[in-house]
Amino acid sequence: MNDIFERDLNGEMVSPNDQGYDELIADIFDTMKTATEMNTGYKTPAEVHEYMKRLLGKPLDESTTVLPPFYIDYGKHVTIGKKCFIQQCCTFFGRGGIIIGDDVFIGPKCNLITINHDVNPDNRSATYGRPIVIEDKVWIGINSTILPGVKIGYGSIVGAQSVVTHDVPPMTIVAGNPARTIKTIKINHG
Repeated sequence: MNDIFERDLNGEMVSPNDQGYDELIADIFDTMKTATEMNTGYKTPAEVHEYMKRLLGKPLDESTTVLPPFYIDYGKHVTIGKKCFIQQCCTFFGRGGIIIGDDVFIGPKCNLITINHDVNPDNRSATYGRPIVIEDKVWIGINSTILPGVKIGYGSIVGAQSVVTHDVPPMTIVAGNPARTIKTIKINHG
């Protein structure tokens, strides 16, 4: 049987009764401790990059900017591309996996949530993950939430305060709760 971290990333149901659950929770608390250290007091961009390296378990590209405070429960399954700009007060629940492409702009107070609970009330403490994929050149407006399993296509825009529950095609503007297609982005090369 896979360890609990692999099961979590693979979208299997994970329960507090499972072997290794204590280790998973301990890792989440270690991640949150590191994030709290980063979020306490002013940090230079270089210091933020050092903290992000600890949170993600890999370096953050120098061309990417993250503005604290930044909240994250588990960073090892999160990949952030080049030339991204992540505004302050964003929350990433990364256990299910988050892949962010290049040139992505994420507004303040955005939530990327990859974990959900079992619908069975007798097993509600169990969780399962679904990855979030944000392709290149996406813009996510202030206070938006991206839910588990969503893929946002190249060049798309998520309007402010939207809740994205389904995939967004490339070059599409969505908005609302739940987010709906507003229009397709047409580029005039004339």
